[in-house]
Amino acid sequence: MSKETETASTMSTKFDPQAVEQGMYQKWLDEGVFKPSGDQKAKPYSIVLPPPNVTGKLHLGHAWNTTLQDMLIRQKRMEGYDTLWLPGMDHAGIATQAKVEAMLQEQGISRYDLGREKFIQQVWDWKDKFAATIHEQWAKLGLSLDYDRETFTLDDGVSKAVRKVFVDLYNQGLIYRAKYIINWDPQARTALSDIEVEHKDDKGAFYHVKYQFTGDTTFAGKDYIEIATTRPETMFGDVAVAVNPSDERYKDLVGKTVIVPLVNREIPIIADHYVDPEFGTGMVKITPAHDPNDFKVGKRHDLAEINTMNEDATLNENAGKYNGMDRFDAREAIAKDLEKSGAMLKVDPIVHSVGHSERTGVQVEARLSTQWFVKMKPLAEAALKNQQTDDAVNFVPERFEKTFSRWMEDVHDWVISRQLWWGHRIPAWYNKHTGEMYVGETAPKDIENWDQDPDVLDTWFSSGLWPFTTMGWPDTDSHDFKRYFPTSTMVTGYDLVFFWISRMIFQSLHFTGRRPFKDVLLHGLIRDEQGRKMSKSLGNGIDPMDVIDQYGADALRWSLSTGTTPGQDERFSYDKMDGSWKFVNKIWNASRYVIMNLGEMEKPELPAASDWNLADRWILARLNKTVAHVRENYDKYNFGEANRTLYDFIWNDFCDWYIEMSKETLTGTDERAKHNTRNVLAYVLDQFLRLLHPVMPFVTEKIWLSMPHEGQSLVTAAYPEVHPEFTNETAQSDMDHLIEIIKAVRNIRAEAGAPLGNPVDILIKTNNDELKQVLENNREYIDRFGHPQKLEIGADVVAPKLAMTAVVTDAEVSIPLAELIDLNEEVQRLTKEVEKFQSEVDRAKHKLANEKFVANAPKAVVDEERAKQADNEQKLAAAKQRLADVQAAL
Repeated sequence: MSKETETASTMSTKFDPQAVEQGMYQKWLDEGVFKPSGDQKAKPYSIVLPPPNVTGKLHLGHAWNTTLQDMLIRQKRMEGYDTLWLPGMDHAGIATQAKVEAMLQEQGISRYDLGREKFIQQVWDWKDKFAATIHEQWAKLGLSLDYDRETFTLDDGVSKAVRKVFVDLYNQGLIYRAKYIINWDPQARTALSDIEVEHKDDKGAFYHVKYQFTGDTTFAGKDYIEIATTRPETMFGDVAVAVNPSDERYKDLVGKTVIVPLVNREIPIIADHYVDPEFGTGMVKITPAHDPNDFKVGKRHDLAEINTMNEDATLNENAGKYNGMDRFDAREAIAKDLEKSGAMLKVDPIVHSVGHSERTGVQVEARLSTQWFVKMKPLAEAALKNQQTDDAVNFVPERFEKTFSRWMEDVHDWVISRQLWWGHRIPAWYNKHTGEMYVGETAPKDIENWDQDPDVLDTWFSSGLWPFTTMGWPDTDSHDFKRYFPTSTMVTGYDLVFFWISRMIFQSLHFTGRRPFKDVLLHGLIRDEQGRKMSKSLGNGIDPMDVIDQYGADALRWSLSTGTTPGQDERFSYDKMDGSWKFVNKIWNASRYVIMNLGEMEKPELPAASDWNLADRWILARLNKTVAHVRENYDKYNFGEANRTLYDFIWNDFCDWYIEMSKETLTGTDERAKHNTRNVLAYVLDQFLRLLHPVMPFVTEKIWLSMPHEGQSLVTAAYPEVHPEFTNETAQSDMDHLIEIIKAVRNIRAEAGAPLGNPVDILIKTNNDELKQVLENNREYIDRFGHPQKLEIGADVVAPKLAMTAVVTDAEVSIPLAELIDLNEEVQRLTKEVEKFQSEVDRAKHKLANEKFVANAPKAVVDEERAKQADNEQKLAAAKQRLADVQAAL
């Protein structure tokens, strides 16, 4: 037995999250309760935290994502698994470098002013600052992470693994270096992969330009052809005009030449199947250095590749007098000059989809560049094949496996080099004298004769290795790798299926021969109350730490996890937060009441089943169902459904009914009954605190340590299990009848304006002998909740004409209120009752008349529908009779 110094007598009367959370996280860290148990007999369960970027603070999406992971790891820990939740952070190459460069720009400095070494030190300083902030946020959220194993994607161990992966792939012919058209971010001055490009609608134009024939060639009576382009600034890189070889209109033009306007360079007309004869004029200009399709055409026809742009998207010397101009300024100037020269035929304004950098937001350029690539086809095929085996990754929801498969089936080679300074340097060196290239895990011994490749690797290259490099790989004998890999569950957003999930899968399969994780749980995006994506431009972003300051971490975690459905977006609202705080406050006050009534109890011990009264049997049966439902829904990752079950049990069953019923016993004189009720109260409180702990760690720990308990912490306490001996359908049915009758009495009192302080006669007519016995045995509850002056129960009970009556299952509840009610109003009320029951009967008849429903629905569902129909038919008949009686009295 262990007790905290705080008890119910010192618990505040109102839930104060700051007071509850104060010092709790440090206490857990000091006690080491987040570490793996080390029990080799226990089944391992592991999660690696999707590493947040060290670009800034965590946002609400991180709070949601980490809450779901923490719920899983806390529950599994309590279930007796040997759990590991491994934290870490990502260097996030392009994103972090962009942030630091922006900071330096405000000081009037560029990275080139500092040089590579000093600039990288600036980035490390940035990383240290925001890593400290993220640690504070993790603590505030209550995340049960094992910090002893924390990893950063630029740590020495990870860097060693990254070099090995690169070199092995290179030696296997799966990494190559080539000159190719890639996506280029002119602000970050780096290559991007296809999935780092977001397509957005931008205003633009089709510029229709004359390309004059050389010599005396004409077409359709004209000495030029018409070429339409959206990017006239690239025309200085034109090396041909192409038509489709099957296009009869242009077959005589193939082999002729035209002049590129403004630079007066002669280029040929060629035939290539790439051209769509149905689109536009069926003629396209070929610019191999600025378009990926044109690049392929150029290779087929051995055409020159003329790059007209610098790294920052200013035009270069190949653009003649426009050299040095920004691409958009040059476009405008070129259009004017084409007009002046008479080469511009027309300009058609359009709105078209244009690629933008996911990180900097600027328009991406297709640019010819020498880069490093991963050959994806064999890796993708292996990943797809593995999904047909027992070692497949289970996608939750399942539909995202199709998203994964479609992308892997149509994947292109992955450009992995980035023209950045912050990141994993590519392990390739070039001999200063011979130009020879060396690729290796270590630098050449005569390093003075070599220059290392200046580029770094795409961030996703290293984070794609995350599940196994964090476990000690390439040391496959390391304890963590052997014990915890493959990991159990990966929790991340559905938007990362392409970026990250796919890469972890094919990298893991290639290097470990196993899937990286058993399950991948995909959630959506956090949106505002109106369903909009949170963004700086809309000003609708919410700092989760501000929410915690106002409501507490438990309320935030409850709100985020209750609103979750796998694969779906979630809306955040302060109305939901208000409701969450009220629920935590309800738990606090109910717990305080229970603890105040436990006396000198050492630990909760259920009395013998023979000593349980109806309320005891009912609450334990409801607890049992709640435990089963919560466990089942956790296993299915249906956290929202699990939370709703908990809410109903705690708020309705425990607080509204069992606690209120316990007061009848606790204020009585039967000491044995008091003892029994205290122990049931304490037991049920203990059990639902354990059920709640994964989602509300702070408040549940505080309450649990303030009540009689055994153990050091709720973090490592046993999770509730289903007890077959608690199952009691009779008790549930009997209590449901009792509650229905009590609610009927309350409703009649409310409608008649008769407060509980005014005793009234309560007449309960029932022909069901079992129900009569239940009501007789539990008269004290009807007395407490209904406050009757006289209580009659039986088959021969006759209600006076002037009474208000409610029809319930197997009974009629009447209260004579002649002096308080208006018979006309009672007729109206009973008429509505008749309509309600008639509607239910008609609905059930219609449903049961549907042969498909009866044939295909589970038998239990059909039987339940028939039972509902019978019950409502009985209620309908009773309501009609009562209506007739009142109408006769008018």
